[in-house]
Amino acid sequence: MMMEWKWYLWFIRMAVMLSVLERCSWCTTDACLEPERIALLHLKPCFNYRNQLQSWVEVKGSDCCKWERVECNTTTRRLIQLSLNSKKWEDNMEYGMDNRNLNAWYLNASMFLPFEELKRLYLSGNVIGGSLENEGFGKLSSTLSNLEILDLSENYLNDSILLSLSELSSLRYLDLSINTFEGSSHLRGFQLLSRLNNLETLDLSGNSLKNTILFHMRNISSLKTLRLSANQLKGRLDHIHDGTQWRLTNLEELDLSGNLFRNNTISFPQGLSSLKSLTLYNNHLQGSLDTKGLSNLTNLKKLDLSGNQIESFQTFKDGGRKLELTHLEELNLDGNLFNTSVFPSLNKLSNLKSLSISGNQLKGSIDMKDLEAFINLRKLDMSYNELKDLVIHQELNVSSNVEELYLDHSTLNTNILQGIGVLSSLKTLSLYDCGLIGPLPNHGWCDLRNLEVLDVSGNALEGMLPHCFSNLTSLRELDISGNHFQIPLSFAPFANLSNLKALLSNENKMVTEPSFYTSIPKFQLEVISLPKCITSQQLSCKLPTFLYYQYDLRYVDLSHNNFSGTVPTWLLENNTKLEDLILKGNSFTGPLSLPSAPNSKVSLIDISQNKLQGQIPTNVCSPFPHLSHLFLSKNAFEGDIPPCLSGMKDLSILDLSNNQLSGRVPEELITKNSLTILRLSNNNLSGHVLPVILNANGLSKLYLDGNNFSGEMANVDISISEFPTSLREINLRNNKFYGNLPRWMGNVSFLERLALSQNGFEGSIPMEFCNLNRLEFLDLSENNLFGSIPSCFNTLNIKHVHLHGSRLSGPLPIAFYNISSLVTLDLRGNNLTGSIPKWIGALSSLSVLLLKDNHFHGEVPVQLCKLDSLNIIDLSQNMFSGIIPSCLGNLTLPTQESKILTNFETRPRLTGDGLAKTLGAPRNYYYPEGYLEEVIEFTTKSGFLSYEGNILTYMTGIDLSCNNLTGHIPPELGNLSEIYSLNLSHNKLTGVIPSSFAKLHQIESLDLSYNNLSGEIPNQLVELNSLEVFSVAYNNLSGSIPEPKAQFGTFIENSYEGNLFLCGAILHKSCSKTDSPLTISTLSEYKGEDGLIGTYDFCVSFLVSYVVVLLTIFVVLYINQYWRRVWFSLIGKCITTCRYSNVGNFLTYHIFKQ
Repeated sequence: MMMEWKWYLWFIRMAVMLSVLERCSWCTTDACLEPERIALLHLKPCFNYRNQLQSWVEVKGSDCCKWERVECNTTTRRLIQLSLNSKKWEDNMEYGMDNRNLNAWYLNASMFLPFEELKRLYLSGNVIGGSLENEGFGKLSSTLSNLEILDLSENYLNDSILLSLSELSSLRYLDLSINTFEGSSHLRGFQLLSRLNNLETLDLSGNSLKNTILFHMRNISSLKTLRLSANQLKGRLDHIHDGTQWRLTNLEELDLSGNLFRNNTISFPQGLSSLKSLTLYNNHLQGSLDTKGLSNLTNLKKLDLSGNQIESFQTFKDGGRKLELTHLEELNLDGNLFNTSVFPSLNKLSNLKSLSISGNQLKGSIDMKDLEAFINLRKLDMSYNELKDLVIHQELNVSSNVEELYLDHSTLNTNILQGIGVLSSLKTLSLYDCGLIGPLPNHGWCDLRNLEVLDVSGNALEGMLPHCFSNLTSLRELDISGNHFQIPLSFAPFANLSNLKALLSNENKMVTEPSFYTSIPKFQLEVISLPKCITSQQLSCKLPTFLYYQYDLRYVDLSHNNFSGTVPTWLLENNTKLEDLILKGNSFTGPLSLPSAPNSKVSLIDISQNKLQGQIPTNVCSPFPHLSHLFLSKNAFEGDIPPCLSGMKDLSILDLSNNQLSGRVPEELITKNSLTILRLSNNNLSGHVLPVILNANGLSKLYLDGNNFSGEMANVDISISEFPTSLREINLRNNKFYGNLPRWMGNVSFLERLALSQNGFEGSIPMEFCNLNRLEFLDLSENNLFGSIPSCFNTLNIKHVHLHGSRLSGPLPIAFYNISSLVTLDLRGNNLTGSIPKWIGALSSLSVLLLKDNHFHGEVPVQLCKLDSLNIIDLSQNMFSGIIPSCLGNLTLPTQESKILTNFETRPRLTGDGLAKTLGAPRNYYYPEGYLEEVIEFTTKSGFLSYEGNILTYMTGIDLSCNNLTGHIPPELGNLSEIYSLNLSHNKLTGVIPSSFAKLHQIESLDLSYNNLSGEIPNQLVELNSLEVFSVAYNNLSGSIPEPKAQFGTFIENSYEGNLFLCGAILHKSCSKTDSPLTISTLSEYKGEDGLIGTYDFCVSFLVSYVVVLLTIFVVLYINQYWRRVWFSLIGKCITTCRYSNVGNFLTYHIFKQ
C-alpha cells in the first residue's frame, strides 16, 4: 500500500513538472524568449512592407529565432541581429525628382528595448522621418549596451535625430547615408557624435552636407572610416571653417567622391597621419593637379582620382621633385585626360602595385621601359585608350613582376601576342575588343605558363586554335567569344587544360572531326557558355559529347544553337551544384522531362523558344525547391498552370507566355509574396483576375495580355482589398474586360505603366486616373471610350499616351497642355475636331505625334517646327488645308532613345567559391526586368507597319497625306537628310518636284501621288540609294522618267501611272520629239515656274476669241437669208417653250408686272 502511495506521489510530481515546463517553454534553450517573440510581433506592422515578414506568425510555440531576418545567440537564444531593411524608400522615389518625406513615418525606438543582447540593427529603406517625441534612440542607451552596428540609410532622417544617436555609446558602425542631413540646422548635433568613443565607421554619403561638417566632426578621434561621398563639399580641404585642423588621428579611410571640389590643388591638414585610403572619384578636379598637399599623408596606400578632368601632375616648386608617396600601393586615374607623359611623373612611386589609367588619352605606342621604375607593379590597366602598340623588351624589371595586364578596347596588332611571352609572371591578360585579326600565332603568348585568365573576346581572330594552346596548363578562365574560331565539337584543344574552370566561346563556329576521336577532357568546368555557335547546316545538332563528362558545372548557356532531341535533364542529374541552365532558342521537342532527383542549387532555368509540347508537369516544382527564375515561353505547352508554382517560396520571375495554356490562373500565384514578375501573355487563359490583382502584395509587374480574361472591372468591391504598393506595370491588353474604366485604378498610386487596350471598355476616362502621378505609359486604345480627356492630365509627368481607335471627340484636349515630359501622343482614329492649337509648340519632349484619321482642319501649325525632338509626324486623313510650312525642313529628326520604354536587363549572379572571378557571369545572357514595349504604327512603304525596340529609336517619318493641302512642295523639305519616310499623297499640291529631294539620303519611302504636280521628275533622285518605294502616280508630270539605274531600276509602271505626258521604257512610251504633242511644245513656251499659262494672257486671248466668234455669226446671218430665217425661227421656239415652263411663267409675271 505504501509502495502504491509513493508511485502516486511520484506521478503527481511529474505531472506538475510537465505542466510547469509547458507553461514556461519560452524560457528553455530550444526557442527564443517569449517577451522577445511578442516584441517582434509588435514590430511587424511597422516593417512588414510587401509582406516580407510573413514567417513572423502569431502561433504558440513558434520559435522566433527561426524567423526570417532574425538571428539569435545559439546559447542564450536571445536576439543578436535584426534585419528590417526594406525597399520602401526605393519605391517612394519619384522619377526625375527627389520627393523627400513622402509617406515618412516616425519611429518609437522603445519597441526595441526587450532585445537586451542586440548587437546589429538594420533599418535601411524604411522612409523613417524621425522618432516620436521622447521615444528616440537615446532611450536604448542603458538597455542595449551591446549594440554595435546601426544602419539607418535610405530614410528621411535629418539633423534633429543626432542628439539621441549620440547617446548610443557602444556603437562601432553607424550608417546615415542617403538621408536629409544638412549639417546646419542643429550645429551641436554632429559635434555631439564625438561622445561615441567607440565609433569606428561613419557613413554620411548621399546627404546635403556642406564643408562645415568637417569642422563639427573633427574630434571623433576613434573614427577609422569616414564616408562623405555625394554631398556638397567644395573648395579647399586644408582650411576648414575657422582654420581649425582635424584631429582624426586614427582615420584610415576617407571617401570624398561625388562632391564639388573644382580646384586643381589637393591639400590636407596634418591631423590625418594614419590615412591609408583616399577617394576623390567624380569631383571636378581639372587641369594640371598640384599634389604637394598629399605629402602629409605619409601612410597613404590607396589613392583614387578617377572620374575627373586631370591632365597632368604638377611637380613641386621647391626643386622640381616628383610625386612621392612612398607607401602608395594602388593608384586609380581612370576617366581623366592623361597622356603618355604621365608615367615619368609617377616614377617615385616605387611601392606601387596597381596602376589603373583606363579611359584616358593614351595614344599610339607605349614603351614598357617607361614603367621600369615600378619594380613592384602587379596590375596594369590601360584599357579604353587609343593604344596602337605595346613595345616589350626582353629584359625589363617590370616584366618579371606584372601579373595582370588589361588593354581592352584598343587597336592593337596581332603581333603583340608574339612578344608578350616576355611577361613571364603574367596571370591575367585581357585583350577584349582590340581589333585583333587573323589566326593566333603559334609562339609567344603560348609561353605564358602562369596565365590563369585569358580574354581575347570581341575580335576578328579566326581559324583553328594552335597546338601550343595546350601549354597554358595554369589557365582557369578563357573567353574567346565573338571571334571566328573553328572549335571542334569534342573541344579537343582544351582537353589537357586540367585547371580550366570557365570557358566562354560564344558566336564561334563548331566543326566536325573524325568520329574515332573519343578523348575525355581533363578539365571539370564550372562555367560553360556556348550560345550562337552552330553555323554549319551539315552538323548534327546534338550536344557536344564532352558535356557528358562534366560533374561540377554551375552555369550552362547553350542557347540559340538549334540543338535538337529532348531536354538534356542529365545535365541537372550529373551536376548537383548547377545554378543556371539556359537552353533558350533551340529545337528541343517532346514533353518537358524532369530530373529524377531534386537539385537544391538550381536557381534559373530558361527553356524558352523551343518546340516543347504537352502539359507542364504537375510536379515541375519538386526537383527545384529553390528555383527563383523560370522561363518556359514560346513553346507549345497546353493545359493548366501547375498549382505547385504557387508554393515555390523563392520563385521571383515566372514567364509562361506565348504557349497554349488554358483554364484559370491560381489566385495564390498572383498573390504570392516572393513573385515580382508574372508573365502569362498570349495564351488561352480565362476567368476572373479581379479582385485578386488588388491583393498582389509583392508583385511588381503583371502581364496577362492576349488571353480571354473577362469581367466588369468597375464593379469590384474595393472595400475588402488593400491596394498593392509594389505594382509598377499592368498589361491587360487584348482581353474581354468590359464596362466603365475602373475609378479605383487611381488608388494604385505607384503604378508606372498601364495597358488596357483592345478590350470592351466604354464611357469616359475617369478623373481618378489623374492621381497616378508616377504614370509614364498609358494605353487605352481600341476601346469604346467617348467624351473628352480629363484636363487634370496636364499635372502628370506622363511620357507615352495611346488613345487611338476610340470615339473621343472635341478639340485637341487641353489635357496635354504644357506636359513637358510627353514623348508620344497617339490620338489616331477618333472624332477629334478643330485645329491644332499653338501650345503644341510647348511640348518640348514630343517625339511622336500621331493624329491620323480625325476631323482636324485649318493649317499645319508652324509651332511644330519648334519641337526639336520631333521625328515622327502623322497628320494624314484629316481636313488640313493651306500650304506645307517650309520650316518643317528645319527639323533635325534626331535619334530618340526616349521613344522606347526602358526595360533593364539583368545577368544571372553566380554564388559559391571558386567560380570565375574575373570573367564573372558571361556577358551574353540577360533576362529583362520588364516586357511592356512601346509600339508605334505608321504607314510607309505602301503598308501599315509597326515599329518597336531599337528600330523605333531610329525611325523617322512625316505623313501629311489625304488632306486638302495646296501650294508648292517647299524645297526646304530636302534638308530632312535623316528622314526615312515622306508621304504627301492625295492632296492638291502644285508646282514641281523639288530637286533638293536628292539630299534625302536616308529616305526609303517617298509618295507624292494624287496631286497636281507638273514639270519633270528631277533626274538627281537616282542618287537616293536607300529608296525602296517611290510613287508620283496621278499627277500632271511630263518628260522622261529618271534613268532606270540603282534603286530606280526596281520601280515598275505603277510608280508613274496617271501622268499622260511621262515617257520612258518602263511606260512603253518613247521620248522622241516626233511623238510629242505639238500643243505641249507650243504651250511650254508660255509656262511660268508653275507650268501653267499666266492669268493675264489667258483673259486677253479669251476676250479676243469671243469677239471674233460673235462677228463671224453676225456676218453669216447678214449675208445668207436662209440661215437668217432658221436662226430667228429657232429663237422664237425657245421663247415659246420658255414661256410655258415654270421659269418662263416666273419671268413673264415679272415682265408684265413691270
